Amino acid sequence: MNLTQRGVFMFNEGIPSTELKRAVQRIESLGYGAVWFPEAIGREPLATASFILAHTERLIAATGILNIYGRDPMVTAMGQQTLAEQSGGRFLLGLGVSHSLFVEPRGHVYGKPVATMRSYVAALRQCHTGISVTKSLALDGFAPQLVGHGERGAITTDLGEMPVVLAALGPKMNALAAEIAQGSHPYNTTPDHTRRTRQILGPRAWLCPMQRVCLTTDARRAREVGRRVLSLYLELPNYRNMLFTCGFTEGDMESGGSDRLIDQLLGWGNETAIRAAIQAHLDAGANHVCVQAINLEDPVRPCFRALEALAA
Repeated sequence: MNLTQRGVFMFNEGIPSTELKRAVQRIESLGYGAVWFPEAIGREPLATASFILAHTERLIAATGILNIYGRDPMVTAMGQQTLAEQSGGRFLLGLGVSHSLFVEPRGHVYGKPVATMRSYVAALRQCHTGISVTKSLALDGFAPQLVGHGERGAITTDLGEMPVVLAALGPKMNALAAEIAQGSHPYNTTPDHTRRTRQILGPRAWLCPMQRVCLTTDARRAREVGRRVLSLYLELPNYRNMLFTCGFTEGDMESGGSDRLIDQLLGWGNETAIRAAIQAHLDAGANHVCVQAINLEDPVRPCFRALEALAA
């Protein structure tokens, strides 16, 4: 799987499917290697991946992330195999423990993140031994499938490699990503965090941070939209704790985020400035940066002016 150096991160709720189809085709035509999308409270991510893969030819569809509390490992393994076969290996499974806010109201107990993720990925690999989308259950029965280890330890079946990345903010989850997955997909992080994460992951693992950008030289407008899109995250303990390790304080979290915080998490300015925001992660050790291009006029939709500038 060739991620390339740049992908696009986009929320797709609120965008009609016909428009989503055109958007991902445009992203592919610009040369981006992947489109990343989360699991929140809208579209189901495996169905969304199938839709994206069916309407593109080269683009990787990557979940950023699939909430492991939302489906048992067998269902995830079935979805992973199905999408890998349908797309010729263009599906990247990003897994995350999400947040207690999104987990406990669904009747689950939010467990210790690292131990929970370790158990889930082990179960996922085991589930692949019992299923196959290339064989007929009626004719072949429940014959076990050989599951191996590919590049960076990727799950392999007769379909080839099926890579997994973990949503990881802290050092323990990143160390686990290096051990049991193909890499890490941090969200809401800084280039300094990317640098420290690369040291934990070692040289071979994928490191795919998300970076927001906003193509405007108006500081007031950039920070205003930055506070709007970041307000939820600044209330979640996982992100707050990570940002404290990056040198931010309680004061930086108040009133929607200090200018210092917003300017670190949202790269704004002219084309040169937003390119520099992406390059800072690459220079710090990222293999692939997931660009979330904020549209000042309509934050629900990606800003294609920014995506075109970054693709040039």
